[in-house]
Amino acid sequence: MTRVVVIGGSGHVGTYLVPRLVEAGYEVVNVTRGQRAPYQPHAAWSAVETITADREAEDRAGTFGARIADLEPDIVIDMICFTQRSAELLVDALRGRVQHFLHTGTIWVHGPSVSVPTTETAKRRPFGAYGIQKAEIEAYLLAEAQRSGFPATLVHPGHIVGRGWAPLNPAGHFDPAVFSALARGDELVLPNFGLETVHHVHADDVAQMFMKAIANWGVSVGEAYHTVSPQAVSLRGYAEAVSSWFGHEAKLAYLPWESWKAQHSETVVEQTYDHIAHSPSCSIEKARRHLGYEPRFSSLEGVRDSLDWLIEQGIVQVA
Repeated sequence: MTRVVVIGGSGHVGTYLVPRLVEAGYEVVNVTRGQRAPYQPHAAWSAVETITADREAEDRAGTFGARIADLEPDIVIDMICFTQRSAELLVDALRGRVQHFLHTGTIWVHGPSVSVPTTETAKRRPFGAYGIQKAEIEAYLLAEAQRSGFPATLVHPGHIVGRGWAPLNPAGHFDPAVFSALARGDELVLPNFGLETVHHVHADDVAQMFMKAIANWGVSVGEAYHTVSPQAVSLRGYAEAVSSWFGHEAKLAYLPWESWKAQHSETVVEQTYDHIAHSPSCSIEKARRHLGYEPRFSSLEGVRDSLDWLIEQGIVQVA
């Protein structure tokens, strides 16, 4: 039986990926920092071996790579690598010992959009620590695949949505109160003209991408793939769609960025700026062509799945 080690498998994507792996007949080991449950229950988790490890501490000690290698995986899926050094330590330990290594990247490797939809071959212009570090990891892993044959594939998700957590909202941040305001028919003030874009993906579609990449090993090794819905949405269009779900038209107003940010907290401003400065709109044609990737959820369908859960939990108030 093929043995798959998922590093960080209890998170958003792992909630959907681990059951897919079990159902496909893989032996699955989940390496996690804590003992938190996945976002959604599934009977498949009873067949999963769970190991607790503090990656940051073990990276500092130089032991994490050996810990993973000692699990004797055929396939490693790394969900939680954020620096090139962390990637290097793991690759050095796994070199010659795994059939496939899959890394979770981000569309933030691109920086601001230029020609859209952005393809995987677009020049990298990342900004912010997260995007810059993820671009460094991507460059390193692809170079290792080309230079030494290390069997790496990179999966670059957009804004992940699904039941169990709050999605990126139509104002470009994560406060679910925005959805409550739209549900009540309250006015929502957007930055600029609300024409910046965001590009969601349902966590199950990210899981689908990993499964497709594993199934098409011969094609996917040495490649990076955008993992998003078929189309990005503008903030304005997103707000209008959410309002329509509650039976009314959106009441929208607009402020220049400097005026808008003066009315919000530092956290909200930071989150919104990060999203509108990127304004991602990414192509999935490469993944379609190479792997047969076809998202089940549009951006708005994925958001609706998250929003339904928020309403059920009383986090979003509809009246």
